[in-house]
Formats: sequence, C-alpha cells, structure tokens
Amino acid sequence: MTDREAIDRAWRELVATARRTVADGLVVGTSGNVSVRVGDLVLVTPSGVPYDRLGPGDLTAVGLDGSPARGALRPTSELPMHLAVYRATGARAVVHTHAAHATAVSTLVTELPPVHYMTAALGGPVRVAPYALYGTEELAENMLAALRGRTGCLLRNHGTIVYGDTLDEAYDRTAQLEWMCRVWLAASSLPGREPALLTPEQVAAAGERLRGYGQPG
Repeated sequence: MTDREAIDRAWRELVATARRTVADGLVVGTSGNVSVRVGDLVLVTPSGVPYDRLGPGDLTAVGLDGSPARGALRPTSELPMHLAVYRATGARAVVHTHAAHATAVSTLVTELPPVHYMTAALGGPVRVAPYALYGTEELAENMLAALRGRTGCLLRNHGTIVYGDTLDEAYDRTAQLEWMCRVWLAASSLPGREPALLTPEQVAAAGERLRGYGQPG
C-alpha cells in the first residue's frame, strides 16, 4: 500500500468513526472531533463541517507541530488537545465527544468512581481534567495531567477525550466510558443508597484479564 493509499484509507475510517459518534448520540452536530495518526501526519475532522457532508476531497491533515499539511479546510478548534496526546503518548487515534452522561459526571466529581471492571480498560479510575476554555493550550495541559497512566479522561463541563492504537479501539473506549458514566449516575441517584465500588485490586485483576480478551493475532 502506498502512502497516499494509506492516507486515503485512514481518512475514510476517520469519517466513518466521526459519523458513528453522531449516530450513537455521543455528539450533537459537529460538537466532537476525531483524529488519526499516519506516520508524521495527523488527519483530523475539520472545524464546523457536518460529518455527513465530509467526502474524500475534504481530507484535512496537519504535522505534529500543527502546521497545515493537506487540505484547504481549517482543522478542528480542539487541535491542541489532539496534538498533545500524540506528542505525549503512543496513540494512533483520538476521539473527543460531548457525550451527555459523561459531561454530567464531569460536573459532579473529580474522578469517575469505579463502578464497573471496564474501568481497567482505560487504565484505572477516570480522572476529570479541570475546566479551561475549549481550543486552548491550557485545556490541553489539564487534559494531559488527567491522562497520566490512563487512555481517557473527562473534561470538566465539556466532555470526554480517549485514545487508542486504532480508531475502533478509541471509539470503543469512548462508548464504554459514556456507558460507565450512565451506570454511575443511575446507581447514585437512588435516595439513601450508595453504589458498590470496585477496589484497586479488583480493577487491576480485571485489567490483567482484559489483556487476553478477544481473538488471538
């Protein structure tokens, strides 16, 4: 596969993932964004363009320093967060959403309580990054601190950001995070009752088991 073919394929997968965030209710309109790394290029959803209108000619890519590399459209305003993740981790894909339950949780706690063993899939209890204006380096810095040792975090009064080795992995972790937030909100809403939480040891044991999950190869 040539470099151009790899980039075109990655763009198609990115657009499909972005559309999936809308279809599954994780974003409204163009409120989220998706990126994928191909070599030293970062392909990213453009700012303010509905995902159902994106086509091959809308490919938008920047270098790891944020410099324009491909396409005429302006990249997402959240580019600083995406680039910060790629510079600090081995991520190959990043998904950012404004998922409703996760955003609600971000206003209530500083860390999502470990209500389910899928907490381990994100590296442990998911932290909440302090609020900062969207699209700023301050938000990117707050996010990196919350991501330390994790593959996802909540952004206070904002949403979620999750990364993975592939777009499918980043998306799946995003969906799991939103689901765990929904479970915790439902369980903690019962008057006079407190949700049972997993211990650090139980989360760690689940993490070991999850490493062998799925099909070999």
